[in-house]
Amino acid sequence: MIFLILLFAVSVVLSLAVTGIYYRLAGKIGLYDIPDGTLKDHARPVPYAGSSIVLAFIIIVLGLRIFTHFETGTLHQLRGIFFGGLVVYVLGLLDDIFNLDFRVKFFWQIIAAVILIHYGIYIKMFPNMIVNVTLSIFWLVLVVNAVNIIDILDGLAVGVSAISALGFFMITLPTEMLYVNLASIILCGILVGFWFFNKPPAKVFMGDAGSLFVGFILASLSMGADYSNINMIGLFSPLLIMGIPLFDTTLVSCLRLKNRQPVFRGSKDHYALRLTIAGFSPWQIDIISYAISVFLTSAAFIMTIVSDQYAFLIMVAVFLLSMVGSSMLSNIDVKEK
Repeated sequence: MIFLILLFAVSVVLSLAVTGIYYRLAGKIGLYDIPDGTLKDHARPVPYAGSSIVLAFIIIVLGLRIFTHFETGTLHQLRGIFFGGLVVYVLGLLDDIFNLDFRVKFFWQIIAAVILIHYGIYIKMFPNMIVNVTLSIFWLVLVVNAVNIIDILDGLAVGVSAISALGFFMITLPTEMLYVNLASIILCGILVGFWFFNKPPAKVFMGDAGSLFVGFILASLSMGADYSNINMIGLFSPLLIMGIPLFDTTLVSCLRLKNRQPVFRGSKDHYALRLTIAGFSPWQIDIISYAISVFLTSAAFIMTIVSDQYAFLIMVAVFLLSMVGSSMLSNIDVKEK
């Protein structure tokens, strides 16, 4: 445990250092999010610094490989996360520069999922391998893009993702799923460090390079855990841990389909932007989102240690609360702003 606490502290400090250096060099790098008066309505150009998240992650993972002495094969799956994450990072970086078509992004996200599967990281719920692989690819693409979707407000995606990473760490800590323990606490620490630059008002943005990478790591962690030996419903814990991104993705998709609008085109119908229209400040929206994420992550943890009956009741309660929230948010007129 002392080693993991130290690893978290190193991750925070390294993230602060790398992001700080990147911020100071932003003018020379020249990769900015430029306001366009529509979806991008921030006051000034803000540098993309998602690369600092990736660089910090790579440095720490390589450090683990070089300076630790785990048994041979212990970090095998961590290599899959490393290589798949690089594919998604390059994809996101190109998207920040060239604004890629969503079909191109889906294709390379599937390639990254195949890399994970090759390293043994995939959903193992069913006896049929084809079903497991198909479900794993769908889940990874869903989570990657869900995290990307909520990265529309200062501090939101970074803070929620840090809580999710901590959730995967806490749930898998008793099971000693070593690569999940290590990757989750590293990611949590890096995101905490990055948050100090991304909190409102943001000095840097993650960009697609950062958000797609973070989503990929979280999806990888979710598929590498054994959630419960007590009840089967515990297997659905990732749905709660990733509750905020999945909720927003589902809400936006359903409302766009209902209004016969393109699902993959950006617009101001996300829950955070609806709350902005309702008069909430970025800080208020962040705090509400963090609180909900902590609640959902705690509920997910409880689901893994209680009987089937109580776990089922938790799932039903969360579903009903999400329906209430969806109804309230859908009544906010996004045309007001």
